[in-house]
Amino acid sequence: MSSSKDSLPTASIRLDVWLWAARFFKTRALAKAQIEAHRISVGGQSCKASRGVRVGDQLRIQRGEEIFDIEVLGLSDQRGPAAVAQTLYVEPLEARERRMQAAAERAAARAGYQPPAGKPDKRARRLIQALGDFDAW
Repeated sequence: MSSSKDSLPTASIRLDVWLWAARFFKTRALAKAQIEAHRISVGGQSCKASRGVRVGDQLRIQRGEEIFDIEVLGLSDQRGPAAVAQTLYVEPLEARERRMQAAAERAAARAGYQPPAGKPDKRARRLIQALGDFDAW
């Protein structure tokens, strides 16, 4: 007969600390802000920054336009080199391909537009006004 006192507690670490140690965010404050904005989910559910992360948890991290679907492999509360941080999680191949495909689509969408190098000069302003496109500058 085993009771809950006899079983060993599973190791866990705060979510914001783990995200910082795994180098998904530069500071714990940024990690906490993203968690509070519901851009981080654990097991498909949004959570608080103080939630404990355990080995085997599935995380979905939305950082800007990128979405990472990862599984936690290790726990750390210290931020180390990137090579060490990458051993704390694994991203399935299909999730990585999906993320890379989305990044390629965003890059292709940006490739057609070339923003002007600076403000138009006097001659260019007069040409724009002559064409009637006042919103161009």
